[in-house]
Amino acid sequence: MSFVNIPDVFIGSTDDAYTFVVLNRPIRGANRLLTGAGFTARKINDRTVYLLSPTTSEEANEQAGIAMYGLQAHTHDLVDLSWTTRANPQVPRPDPGIRFTLTSTTFSATATTEVARLILEQHGFARSADGASYQPATPLGMAHLLGAVVRAEAHAHAYGITVRVDLGISTPDAIPGPAPRPSATIPGRPGAEPAPRRSR
Repeated sequence: MSFVNIPDVFIGSTDDAYTFVVLNRPIRGANRLLTGAGFTARKINDRTVYLLSPTTSEEANEQAGIAMYGLQAHTHDLVDLSWTTRANPQVPRPDPGIRFTLTSTTFSATATTEVARLILEQHGFARSADGASYQPATPLGMAHLLGAVVRAEAHAHAYGITVRVDLGISTPDAIPGPAPRPSATIPGRPGAEPAPRRSR
């Protein structure tokens, strides 16, 4: 399953500087809230995705902030890994202090300063054998890996260290579709799993 499908609300950025919001469960009034904040609803890969066209980081941050504030009235399971709300895609910037590359199949992290390296290590990342990047010190499921990235990013920002999370999503059309629903099976049929017991 893609990391995009884990939290109730996922906010990210494409490589071509779109900010996007994915809802993984119905949230009352979300469409009105997001479109009112400047996002455009678009059907992509069998799901509705809310897009904000490339703009300055200040405008993206303000519009995403309005949306996040409204959505948090309905859920706190919200993850924001967008770089477009923090860095102006129209202005070249130096390499970030920490860069995460997080896709559905690969993960790595790099750091450019000693403080950045210590932050990664504090959040459970270990230097690779060649010393060029970091990986989880112990194997992590996608949900726990996502949580570790979120915590490390927040820690780095508290120290004034710039962070960029590359999601490996080149354009809006590459945003993954929703997680597949478990197929319905009839208890007792060959290959069917036992029916879950209801708690009393």
